[in-house]
Amino acid sequence: MPRYLITGGAGFIGSHLVRELVSRGEEVRVLDNFVTGKRENLLSGTQAPEMFVGSVDDPTLVNRAMQGVEFVLHQAALGSVPRSVEDPLASHAANLTGTLVLLEAAKRAGVRRFVYASSSSVYGDTPQLPKHEGLPTVPLSPYAVTKLGGELYCGVFHRIYGLQTVSLRYFNVFGPGQSPDSQYAAVIPRFMTALSRSESPIIYGDGKQSRDFTYIDNVVQANLLSCTASPAAAGQAFNIACGESFTLLELLQEMGEISGRSVQPRFEASRTGDVRDSLAAIDKARKLLGYEPAVPFREGLRRTLHSAGLKQSG
Repeated sequence: MPRYLITGGAGFIGSHLVRELVSRGEEVRVLDNFVTGKRENLLSGTQAPEMFVGSVDDPTLVNRAMQGVEFVLHQAALGSVPRSVEDPLASHAANLTGTLVLLEAAKRAGVRRFVYASSSSVYGDTPQLPKHEGLPTVPLSPYAVTKLGGELYCGVFHRIYGLQTVSLRYFNVFGPGQSPDSQYAAVIPRFMTALSRSESPIIYGDGKQSRDFTYIDNVVQANLLSCTASPAAAGQAFNIACGESFTLLELLQEMGEISGRSVQPRFEASRTGDVRDSLAAIDKARKLLGYEPAVPFREGLRRTLHSAGLKQSG
């Protein structure tokens, strides 16, 4: 039975991956320092994964966690553009140094496939839509720089050392269990909190900025497909999204219709490093990974709101 190492396994995306793999009867190992991940996200009892507590930039710990591993799903990161603008050194250490430490350990351990969680932020604010993998990368924030740097390291480790790597450029992932507690929280959990309290959510900018919102089940699917995809996928980056975009105002309207709760947003100035519009071309992932978004935006939004009890009665 193959063994999976999931870094950031106590986080939002990582914990969904853990649950899916455990449900399939796979052997799962988690590496997390609980800076942003939560212990309550982890499975307990007989289903609890083997746990390594610490940072991905600790070579000694990483080497121990990597022993006997066949697939690495590297989700650990300090997320958020605003956080990286405030503290670029912390983002660099966690996201870029940590990725390099993991790649080096994976190379030595003979890992079969290393799947790296990158980000659509690597494109920057390029005007062309949809964004495809052949476009120039012009990151606008330290966070985006670290994600692009991780992709470049993955490509180099494949070309030089033969380590099979796959980089997945996530587009605005959302779903049940995503935390609204931090000032860095993603827009959907922030809007959900506002709806539940009948408060006005904050929109940075005019609300007409658009996003390709991607439900968590699609991201889980993409990661697992990447583990066993053709060797032709190795060393490459792929957009993981739904291939359709919605403005923040449209998002809030959809959430109001699903929940039966209507609130008016409060507008504040745009934030440094934020991208204006985002829409993904996913043809490459379809062709080389066999990826197909199984849960479209509106269905994912319904599932997310229902999981939080935000649904119309009757």
